[in-house]
Amino acid sequence: MTDLALAVERLSVEIPTRRGVVRAVRDVSFGVSPGEAVALVGESGSGKTMTCRAIMRLLHPPARITGGAIWFQGRDLVMLAEPDLEQIRGSGIAMVFQDPMSALNPVLTIERQVAEALPPPAGPRAERRRRVVGLLRQVGLPDAEQRARAYPHQLSGGQRQRVMLAIVLARRPTVLLADEPTTALDVTIQAQILADLGRLQQQLSMALVLVTHDLGVVRRTVHRVAVMYAGQVVELAPTRELFAHPRHPYTLGLLDSVPSVDCTVPLMPILGTPPDPVGIGAGCAFAPRCPLASAECLRGEIPLAAVAPGRWSRCIKAERVGSDRGAAPAAQRS
Repeated sequence: MTDLALAVERLSVEIPTRRGVVRAVRDVSFGVSPGEAVALVGESGSGKTMTCRAIMRLLHPPARITGGAIWFQGRDLVMLAEPDLEQIRGSGIAMVFQDPMSALNPVLTIERQVAEALPPPAGPRAERRRRVVGLLRQVGLPDAEQRARAYPHQLSGGQRQRVMLAIVLARRPTVLLADEPTTALDVTIQAQILADLGRLQQQLSMALVLVTHDLGVVRRTVHRVAVMYAGQVVELAPTRELFAHPRHPYTLGLLDSVPSVDCTVPLMPILGTPPDPVGIGAGCAFAPRCPLASAECLRGEIPLAAVAPGRWSRCIKAERVGSDRGAAPAAQRS
């Protein structure tokens, strides 16, 4: 773990409800190195955002961490008190949320909000303004000096998301968690912001954890992918290898549900629905939807096991996944 910027080990999060306990995150493990980008992908409710909130220790009660460790700079964040966590949030680990409008203060100017994120000493007002405008330019905001005097409602969605990136980058964090940062934006703006985010990540040697449902974004943006289902990581692999040869039936289903570039490969939706998060039992949670499932898939917990160098799968039939799929269709997908 010494070469990792962030290491998550067997993290579990539970939410008590009237119906029972929701096991929102179950035994999740992954790491990210400086300058590396890792994506968390999966259907809605798979535990991606909850995992990031747990890393930041920003869970809303009654949600609570019930097991595991989150290692950052030699310390387990699960065990830290709130004053220590406040020193890490922002300057150590920062998070960009899906809706920038809800994260920005509507009654403060952009300049004021970015300036508040500058590490002390921020200097006199003229110096603060120079640094704010520089940050806004760095994240690709046009007419940065004019936009600095604006209020959030006067900016477009893409511009507000760039402001959020400027606020985050003001503290130069070691790890950046980006939760669906471009979901509400049009495709062109999405591509621009993701390109800028990748450029800034490399310039600052940040570790990036990207939460997204867009497999096209994943393929173009990240080095490794953690596929989540029902609160668990079911596959972890380098991006290129995962797209070429998935090792879990759920990953294969996700890839087969994405249109091919030339529309020659028919779409194959994943049949069924995700399991009820209350009272998930032993065995593979994907088994009711899996074409390879058998009785042995329901016997006991299935670990996330190594299936090749640098690759892990939570499937006892990983070698059979995609055996009849062929490499050519996989290469056409995006």
